[in-house]
Amino acid sequence: MQKFSVLMSVYKNDIAENVITAVKSIVEQTVRPSQVVIVVDGPIPDECMNALNQLREEYGDLIEIYPLEQNVGLGNALKEGMQHCRYELVARMDSDDISVEDRFEKQLALFEKYPDLSAAGSDIAEFIGNKENIVSIRAVPEKHEDICKYLKKRCPLNHVSVMLKKSDVEKAGGYLHWFYNEDSYLWVRMYLAGCKFANIKENLCLVRINEDTFYRRGGKKYYNSERDLFKFMLNNNVITKREYRNSCFLRFVIQVLMPNWLRKFVFLKMMRQNPKK
Repeated sequence: MQKFSVLMSVYKNDIAENVITAVKSIVEQTVRPSQVVIVVDGPIPDECMNALNQLREEYGDLIEIYPLEQNVGLGNALKEGMQHCRYELVARMDSDDISVEDRFEKQLALFEKYPDLSAAGSDIAEFIGNKENIVSIRAVPEKHEDICKYLKKRCPLNHVSVMLKKSDVEKAGGYLHWFYNEDSYLWVRMYLAGCKFANIKENLCLVRINEDTFYRRGGKKYYNSERDLFKFMLNNNVITKREYRNSCFLRFVIQVLMPNWLRKFVFLKMMRQNPKK
């Protein structure tokens, strides 16, 4: 198994206990990473910073912490962090989620099997409170061709689950800021650069959500971000004018017109899979 880095960003709203759980889940894997890069995106509470220092003491030079003076947003923080990643393969991890213990082993095996692969993600299980309380599954297409079709309507890779080739990310322009859609913006640019995608049809990450998760998916600012992303795809001939209009109309209804309770119902019942099936 080749060496690889893990890239994570921590910011002011993160909870120390969740950060510790997230980091331990990526270090205590069947295949341990060679480097864990943690970007501190602006000032964070002392408790959270103490947790990071505790992790660095526990795992030594494996953990590298890079603090930024000001909050620059996820896309810019990951762009900074990517510069510190020493290895060609870089796995993403969010600061409040959990990777299952054989996640990296399975992703590395996929890169070995398909040398032209640029990004490998997976399905994710979303939970509230306790990690056993799984409320939904976000399933994504498995094969490259289906992922490229899905990309024209929805985000085709679960960001927290991906392992990436650093050279292919840089070929597409690297991580860039895009309000709530840094990941989708990157996937579209990698698609335009001819990159190859794959997803593993297993829940390799457990993603922490709450009631606010669905509230954040609404509002004009969120809608404008997605509308502009579809405009970018239209201008680059990824989608047609009809696809652009249809996607914008659907998102306007869900993100602007719907009340929060109905938006939650739509996400859980229509845009996610039931974990009990």
